[in-house]
Amino acid sequence: MAARPLVARQPNERLQALIQEAGCSNAGLARRVNMCGAEHGLDLRYDKTSVARWLRGQQPRGRAPGIIAEALGRKLGRTVTIDEIGMANGKNLASGVGLQFSPTVLGAIEQVCELWRSDVGRRDFLSGSTVAASALVEPSRDWLISSTDPQVGRTAGPRVGMADVAAVKAMTEALTRLDHQYGSGHVRPVVVHYLNSVVSGLLAGSYREAVGRELFAAVARLTELAGYMAVDTGQPGLAQRYYIQALRLAQAAGDRGYGGYVLAASMSHLAAQLGNPREIAQLARAAQEGTRGRVTPRAEAMFYAAEARGHALLGDARATQVVAGRAIEAMDRAAGEADSGDDPVWIRHFDHAYLADEMAHCHRDLGQADAAARSAQESLDGHPETRARRRAIGLVLLATAQVQRREVEQACHTGMKAVELLGTLRSNRGAEYLEDFQQRLEPYREEPVVREFGARVDVQAA
Repeated sequence: MAARPLVARQPNERLQALIQEAGCSNAGLARRVNMCGAEHGLDLRYDKTSVARWLRGQQPRGRAPGIIAEALGRKLGRTVTIDEIGMANGKNLASGVGLQFSPTVLGAIEQVCELWRSDVGRRDFLSGSTVAASALVEPSRDWLISSTDPQVGRTAGPRVGMADVAAVKAMTEALTRLDHQYGSGHVRPVVVHYLNSVVSGLLAGSYREAVGRELFAAVARLTELAGYMAVDTGQPGLAQRYYIQALRLAQAAGDRGYGGYVLAASMSHLAAQLGNPREIAQLARAAQEGTRGRVTPRAEAMFYAAEARGHALLGDARATQVVAGRAIEAMDRAAGEADSGDDPVWIRHFDHAYLADEMAHCHRDLGQADAAARSAQESLDGHPETRARRRAIGLVLLATAQVQRREVEQACHTGMKAVELLGTLRSNRGAEYLEDFQQRLEPYREEPVVREFGARVDVQAA
């Protein structure tokens, strides 16, 4: 009988590096793993010899890799994943990072921290990834059927309090203002490094139940912002991963309304950018269904406006009109309740100017030039100067409506204003809108005013 060939194991250099970083001995790590396992109801009896085997490449069975990662994470004061300790064994392939709506809070923390770490590391699989259409809709189904996590509090790691949560919220507000004014190209690297270096440590800390809910809510908002910034820097596949994780974090926070916002304001807009109109409407309706009776009229207006965008891209003028009417009616109710202070911070920016912007998109896609021009001008009149990117997009929408009305000279004049404003931004979204406008000018490319506009755009871009 032939001898069974030996399978050579590779030393686990990832685990070795983490043990050194943690300042642990093999015996010390074994003791920590056994204690951590006991908290999970496991009777583990590892010793220094066990750790030596792991370092030589042996893979412990069952739940042990997750326990080892958690024990090391507690010593290091941050979340450590099984991929990071070299024990994923194909279960956490890099290409799937961030695409799962985790069934557990611990899994959600692991997913999002691995996403941040991979993003900071500029891993090619993230920057070059494309959007999986099913992974836009499937998380919304998981969110719809999931109940709030019964417990999110933690007892291990550095203490986290409301002051830490307040710092995350303040950082989010400051970064949002910078993003609106200068575009994501200037700001996104700061956001991702902050998430990876500071926020991951907070999630891995110890916090009471109430603090934990607030922490997850704050981190959900910042994660969604990082996703939007990925869109604005031309990385839709990466944005998708951030949006899925923001949705999961909102679930852990017990914030049903914000989960709906991620679906309607983030995922559905990503679907719109990618030209998937059916998914736009599906995601917006999921937001409406999952938040029924739990959000303010202003949020309802946003969710209806998102659905209207989907119907417009499908060319269904009747459905667009019906749903847009609901959005306008909800916004009117929101205006009537302006003094109530019930609107959460994440929807307060959605005012009549933003709604007019959404309506301008709908009218543009339905070829309703006059209505598109009116809505675009209304949005421009309402957006302050600090919303530079939004104003630039509004100018392009107005210029597009003018082309649709065959007011070519006026369209080029308006378009040039947009070009000048986009020159102050680093925004891929703005560039995409401008490119769409230039394509709409193609039938008039021989006209002197269009040739002049193209030449000025080229100079601006140089």
